[in-house]
Amino acid sequence: MKNIMIIACLLTGYLVNAQAFSGSGDTKMQIGASLQEHATGLYMSFDYGLGENFSIGAVSSYALGVASITDAKFQDRFDVKARFNANIGNVLNIDENFDLYPGINFSLKNFGGHVGARYFFSKGFGLFTEAAFPIAKYNNDTLTYAEKINNQFVVNVGAVFNLN
Repeated sequence: MKNIMIIACLLTGYLVNAQAFSGSGDTKMQIGASLQEHATGLYMSFDYGLGENFSIGAVSSYALGVASITDAKFQDRFDVKARFNANIGNVLNIDENFDLYPGINFSLKNFGGHVGARYFFSKGFGLFTEAAFPIAKYNNDTLTYAEKINNQFVVNVGAVFNLN
């Protein structure tokens, strides 16, 4: 009976084994909350693996809770970004289910960078956190309050799904 339990535990561990980033063709979707000083909102991203440690993707965010602006327009609240990630979780060799991904992004509002981490609890589901920051703003004049929504340090948290 003891041997059967040991074999069952080993097989169960094998079946729930996840890999954070598997390289070329790997697809991930992240959905969560966007938290920043001037607003809170929704965040969604999609990443597609092009190589062993490289992925490209798209990000969209929409600010819902805009502090002290009641007339913020759609274009003030919405942003779309193209992003490039260096998926270095397997290089660091911390855990097979963990991925750390620094990268850069080009948005409708600015050029910026991000550093994110995701951890998978099963083959298809995990949690992520990401910090994003502007490097260069397209509008170099004094930013209006509405323009500050998408031109500041932001933290994103939520769920990540493996689409493979």
